[in-house]
Amino acid sequence: MATDLPLVFSITSGKGGVGKTNISVNLAYSLAQAGKRVLLLDADLGLANVDVILGLMPELNLFHLFHEDAKVTDIICDTPYGFKVLPASSGVSEMLALTTAQKLDLLEAMDGLEDSVDYMIVDTGAGINDNVVYFNLAAQERIVVLTPEPTSLTDAYALIKVMKLDHGIEHFKVVVNMVPDLASAKEVFTRLHRACDHFLSGVSLDLIGFLPKDPGVRKAVREQKPFCLVEPKGLACSAMKGLARTVQGWDIASNLDGNIKFFWKKLLFRS
Repeated sequence: MATDLPLVFSITSGKGGVGKTNISVNLAYSLAQAGKRVLLLDADLGLANVDVILGLMPELNLFHLFHEDAKVTDIICDTPYGFKVLPASSGVSEMLALTTAQKLDLLEAMDGLEDSVDYMIVDTGAGINDNVVYFNLAAQERIVVLTPEPTSLTDAYALIKVMKLDHGIEHFKVVVNMVPDLASAKEVFTRLHRACDHFLSGVSLDLIGFLPKDPGVRKAVREQKPFCLVEPKGLACSAMKGLARTVQGWDIASNLDGNIKFFWKKLLFRS
């Protein structure tokens, strides 16, 4: 990267069940395998499952940061896969909607990590609730995950619409999951692109990759390991490595686009 600041990007979706967390985990793994320092933030605060997919049992999570004064450095846990995880809680109603003070507390807690991270991946929840919007605003880039299901497309459009009309966010990356080939991925992407182009003037979408259907993915989920570790020669892993190379070609945006960001103090000073 052209700067020593971390690149923070969210992986998000309008609909649940599109493979968002699995993509987050394997992208973290692939970037770590490329020698990058990666922190994966589980931002699905009320229904966290990064730890489940990885077979982790963290003692602390973000609940303890907000309610028991734990330090973020105490919460971050190592994985056997070369990257770190900042876990969240599951089934805790107090985490479903962060207060303004808690949002600022999280930003400040993260501020001391910028020198130890190259990439921070923010695995958001699904939908358009306040937490999802907040974490997408705090990221510098946003990857929207789609599948061929019609509900995935309509819900992705709804998320993009909220981000555009309510917060002025116009640029989104797109990854299409669970498709047989590139042609199918382009077909799904085109449907979303047409809707945005027709109804949301100014929105820019960029198809940055797709993940094919691969039985190795299901096998890895059962084993609670990254599929790029379980099936390193599989089709999904090959596609994921390509996505990781694409991400490594990104740079930090040169402006703050009017929205709060992780590591915002450093960004402010360089702007």
